[in-house]
Formats: sequence, C-alpha cells, structure tokens
Amino acid sequence: MVRRIEVVPHDPNWKNKFNLEARIIRSIFNKEIIAIHHIGSTAIPQISAKPIIDILVEVHDIDKIDDYDFKMIEQGYIPKGESGIPRRRLFIKGSEEVRTFHIHIFEKGNSEIKRLLNFRNYMIAHPNEAQKYSRLKENLVREYPEDISGYIDGKDKFVKNIDKKAKDWKEKLK
Repeated sequence: MVRRIEVVPHDPNWKNKFNLEARIIRSIFNKEIIAIHHIGSTAIPQISAKPIIDILVEVHDIDKIDDYDFKMIEQGYIPKGESGIPRRRLFIKGSEEVRTFHIHIFEKGNSEIKRLLNFRNYMIAHPNEAQKYSRLKENLVREYPEDISGYIDGKDKFVKNIDKKAKDWKEKLK
C-alpha cells in the first residue's frame, strides 16, 4: 500500500492528543526521561500539518531505550531504531501507511534537541514565517501526494533556512 501524504488545517485538539500520549510515554520510560516536548507542525498554532503528532523525548541514556521496545509495542508503537539519524530512537504509532504519532528520543545534550525546539519556538514567535511554511507544505502535498521523499526534499531548503534563523534568534535572546 502507498503512503498517501495528507496536510490538514491546524486542529486545536492536537495539543490534547500530545498531552495524553505524553502520559503514556512517561509511564513507559519513567526515570529515563528528562523532558517531553510537543514538536513539529502540530505544535505550531494556525498552520497546516500532516496529522501526525511529533513528540521529542529527552533521556539520560539513549542506550537504555532499546530495552523498552516491547512496552512500546504493547502500546501500538513500531520501533524503527535510529532510522537515519545517529543516536536517535524513533517509534511510530499506527501503521507504515497511516501514522498517528512519531516519538523521537534523544540523549541529553544531543544537538537535535536544541535544533528541533528552536525551530518550533521560532515558528511560534514568527507567525508570518509559519504561514509561509504552511503554504509550502500545502503546495508540496498537491505536487507529491504519494511521494514522501519529494515532499521532504521540497521542504529541505526552507527548513534549513529557518533552522539558521532560529539558531540566530535564540542566540540573540540570551
């Protein structure tokens, strides 16, 4: 089955879904967790997004996370290992074709944590940039409705530009 890409208007209930799922994640990983964050486009008010809640989990020791695969499977998650990003653990909920959650787990100090949070915070603080991102995603999903690589590649330049702006913005706030 082909994974069809869907981008939908912002759903205010995404925050509640994050909170409920965060409780489940916390109950599984318990003492391993430092922090849990709602990230990705579903965490940015008023923009369109794929209806998949992205959750960032910061942990003390990434090497202990594989020990929890079975508990995550019991909750409907599919362990994906590093899935292309070193020192990350990715879990998806749902199926390969229809996903509802992505759990991205990184060890404390991993630079991806700061990058992902800076991106989210910058977009929330800069709604005009967020709307540009929203329109880009809406256009890309029309162009690549069943090509996740094309969709992701189409966002790449914009995301890297925002990553740089977000890093600079965060530095100025210090």
